[in-house]
Amino acid sequence: MIRLVIVDDQALVREGLSLILDAQPDFEVVAELPDGDALLELLAEDPVVADVILLDLYLPGADGVRVLGQLRSRLPEVSAKVLMLTTVGRAADIQRALTAGADGFVLKDASGGELAAAVRGAYAGVTALSASAADLLWPSTPAPAAADAGARLRTLTQREREVLALLGQGMSNQDIARDLALAERTVKAHVSNLLGKLAVTSRTQAALIARDLS
Repeated sequence: MIRLVIVDDQALVREGLSLILDAQPDFEVVAELPDGDALLELLAEDPVVADVILLDLYLPGADGVRVLGQLRSRLPEVSAKVLMLTTVGRAADIQRALTAGADGFVLKDASGGELAAAVRGAYAGVTALSASAADLLWPSTPAPAAADAGARLRTLTQREREVLALLGQGMSNQDIARDLALAERTVKAHVSNLLGKLAVTSRTQAALIARDLS
């Protein structure tokens, strides 16, 4: 069970996220908090209360990145992953959050499925970006020409194609391994191979190719 803490200053947002996430069989929302101070207080009392923290970027008093910085510096014993959330994002905000140590970034226009996949990805140690956040982060990265992308895809083995398709759904290596009945180390090898064949540097870019060509 992945234990979640939601931090957002809007009660309706907290309640909505909680309803979406609690509906997942492997998630449990253990706390809904209005600000960074409440989060730091909770974690000071119980450093292992959460596995993943969903932290709003724009909080009153101190924004989410500042709260993340305080969390990392004051409470190094807290191992929970931190997934940043925002309604309106900018590439600079995403980069600032990732540089500060965020484990992922999701815009609130993401679907429930995207959000759940991002939580699982962050929990598994994968930098988790929703599709809209990835589009903001790499706006100048041109999509491969259809012919070029097609040629690259034809170099993939059937198993690598299957792994790529699941990457496009936002799955972590652990989820892919479970879905394809493979060892996780085998999935990691397939991901590494397909990134090289597609001439991309991250699984998120590979997932965008899979999404654009689906």
